[in-house]
Amino acid sequence: MTGLYPLRFEPILKKRVWGGTALKSSYGKLVADGVTVGESWEISGLEGDESVVTNGFLEGNRLNELVEVYMSDLMGELIFDKFGEEFPLLVKLIDSAEYLSVQVHPDDKMAAAAHHAYGKTEMWHILEAAPGAEIFCGFKKGIDKETYLTAVDNGALPEILNAEKVAAGDTFLIPAGMIHAIGPGIVLAEIQQASDVTYRIFDWNRDASGGEKRELHTELAAEALKFDADGGRIPTPDAGMNNTTQLVSGNYFTTNILKFDSAITKDYNLLDSFVIHLCTKGRYELEWNQGVETVETGQTVLIPAIVRDIILKPQPEATVLEIYIKPQ
Repeated sequence: MTGLYPLRFEPILKKRVWGGTALKSSYGKLVADGVTVGESWEISGLEGDESVVTNGFLEGNRLNELVEVYMSDLMGELIFDKFGEEFPLLVKLIDSAEYLSVQVHPDDKMAAAAHHAYGKTEMWHILEAAPGAEIFCGFKKGIDKETYLTAVDNGALPEILNAEKVAAGDTFLIPAGMIHAIGPGIVLAEIQQASDVTYRIFDWNRDASGGEKRELHTELAAEALKFDADGGRIPTPDAGMNNTTQLVSGNYFTTNILKFDSAITKDYNLLDSFVIHLCTKGRYELEWNQGVETVETGQTVLIPAIVRDIILKPQPEATVLEIYIKPQ
């Protein structure tokens, strides 16, 4: 036995020009009064933004230090063989009080060549949405590169984007190459490849806090864009109580949703992957053979691959996103 256990981390809070206050008021993030925060990086292994453990005897250790020491016991054998000491996912909570920039992310091939990084496929699960709130994913039908470039030149890009009205519980897959943006009045969970490479195309003509417009990456974006990207809205499944319901499953991650008001036993013996739990609502106890962790709304736990049997006990109800990688 390695002594590994379900790990908690200090959230990495990111001020953004478009951020709000919901991550403090609704999800328990420790933010000073009057400060707006756009993102809470719940689990990150990116250089310069590595999550730090806050519980147990590993408190104070960085995530990538744990990967280096515990290897497949933390990651799973095939996942460690593929990614080595780089943790492969980045999990965030996002609060968009204003429009996020219209942007696109490169795929693995382009990111490796241009940035020595992974590409960025991501998914969004909507937690809160104001009436009429919308996101943008992909283009309207019939848009080609020539039409796109003309719209960029004329400042008319939003007019050719596919807009989707959203409500809490909606899920979207945003593959690398798909143009996208988040509108105001939305709080969501984002699960993505471990990459921070973003090409900003349009920033709604606003100034940053210093009075300067944020940099655009028009040429790189044009190279990265895929006008026929296959993704967008995922049909909302009937996530009944006390079941595990799949939202998204692909090469980069699988995300399920669990809504429960009775104890649930989870058997991860055949999974060969770490598992991340992001509690989006309620409170529950996560019990394993060596202890118990209480998890509340807005909190995230990383369950090492070596921890294979757990029991989830609601207090009295909870909703959890369950995230892992299916070995290829």
